[in-house]
Amino acid sequence: MFTGIIEEIGAVKSIRINGNLLKIGINSKHLVKDLRLGESVCVNGACLTVTDIEKSSFLVDVSRETALKTNLGSLKISENVNLERALKVSDRLSGHIVSGHVDATGTIKSISRSLDAIKITVACPRSLNNYIVNKGSITIDGISLTVSSVALDSFTVNVIPYTINATTIGKKKIADKVNLESDIIGKYVEKMIALPGLSMPLENHSGGLFKNGPAVVKIIDWPEGLSSCN
Repeated sequence: MFTGIIEEIGAVKSIRINGNLLKIGINSKHLVKDLRLGESVCVNGACLTVTDIEKSSFLVDVSRETALKTNLGSLKISENVNLERALKVSDRLSGHIVSGHVDATGTIKSISRSLDAIKITVACPRSLNNYIVNKGSITIDGISLTVSSVALDSFTVNVIPYTINATTIGKKKIADKVNLESDIIGKYVEKMIALPGLSMPLENHSGGLFKNGPAVVKIIDWPEGLSSCN
């Protein structure tokens, strides 16, 4: 689990194909000092396992599926990547809950600058846009950002100077591919509503909270002897 607060910008040191795996070496000045073999690290928003550690670099394995469904499969030597270690339970959640499981890739549609900040519009699949809400959270290449507006097949974020300098977002160009992960809370809500027994017909509660208002969804059956709110 991660937060979307980037700890360091790394650089691709090596890329090697080994069967169905893509082995990527990443240079790191600071984050590598605290890494351990087998632990998770977020690279451009994708949760990967550390398989080898050297003095100033580490190695991760990327499966064929991950390489095809993210921008990791198109990385080049010396290209910068966003890095974040796994969240400690005792840490502050400064960004939002990020699983490191990329939902889809998007494409930078437009970039505009206003003083020191930049506004970026990203085109994304409509299926993903169902989980993107105005003022909600979105992860772009592992960066926790706030959505400023949503369209049918795209969304816009405003990026402050600190984030521009501390991540790779400021170096992005139009048509660049980026990894996207929507807020996991929306996915759980959708799943719960779809579960048998939870997705029930609407019932009017004439004596309930909405006496003369719209129908409400009955989510649970009250225990005998208890009534709904009055």
